[in-house]
Amino acid sequence: MPDNKPLESRLIRAAGAVAWRPGPDSEEPRVLLVHRKKYDDWSLPKGKTEPGELLPVTAVREVFEEGGARLALGRRLSSVRYQVSGRPKRVHYWAARVIGTDDEAVPNSEVDKVGWLTAPDARGHVTYPRDADVLADFGRLPADTVPLILLRHAKAVSKDSWERDDGLRPLDDSGRADAEALAGLLACFAPAARVLSSPALRCLETVRPYAELTDGTVQAAPALHVQSFRTDGGASLARLIADAIAARTPAVVCAHRENLPVLVSAAAAALHAGPDLTAGWDAPLPTAAFLAMHAADGTLVAADRYDLSDT
Repeated sequence: MPDNKPLESRLIRAAGAVAWRPGPDSEEPRVLLVHRKKYDDWSLPKGKTEPGELLPVTAVREVFEEGGARLALGRRLSSVRYQVSGRPKRVHYWAARVIGTDDEAVPNSEVDKVGWLTAPDARGHVTYPRDADVLADFGRLPADTVPLILLRHAKAVSKDSWERDDGLRPLDDSGRADAEALAGLLACFAPAARVLSSPALRCLETVRPYAELTDGTVQAAPALHVQSFRTDGGASLARLIADAIAARTPAVVCAHRENLPVLVSAAAAALHAGPDLTAGWDAPLPTAAFLAMHAADGTLVAADRYDLSDT
């Protein structure tokens, strides 16, 4: 009997990464390949999403389960599509720096051995041409990048129902749930980071679960107040962003719908981002969404938008 379900409902969603670590003596990075004994193949580590799981979370979890590598995700790579038992499958990939390994994780039920090869060598070693294509995409741009994450706060109690100081307006129930979900998502890209927030309670509450998860602290920055950019033309925001980029360490910045465009423009200028990389940045971010900007040597390499519908 034919399967009449819509194509997207039959789609198998999966995620993985080109996990890399520095080569010996600062040589070319080495990327992780896994050998699956069931299929006798060499491939990039990946796996299917669990129900309701965000794709970046899947990538981090699966690479650890298959290859024992703990990751900090970088830029998105090309995804691949193919058929599995008559169903379409799409695998999403990220470039990902390895921040730790568990040498006892392999062998396991799926993988019996791993290999660490240069990207060119890995392209010749993988079993499937689709993996070679992802590795080619990885090799186009620098691997070692630093994230600057510009985040819009989660959904707050409505202004109409709030009679006190707007700066004390908290998240509503859905906003608090989104803040908890954001913690795990942000940690995929920045397992540790400097966390800067508008002093508004709704912003502080948005990033607090992430800071707690990563053993960090939240720094309230007056420059990120919703009104500040209107008093100085955005100069204080530009300085804040320039300082965060100059530190060359991961940073998460939580702000408001009103001042996020100013932050994005300041970041684009500080990172020397051309129009080819900033296309579409003028589209407003929904609540609890963020722009992850990946820089190498102080210059923008790639930028990707994320929200909690990315499952």
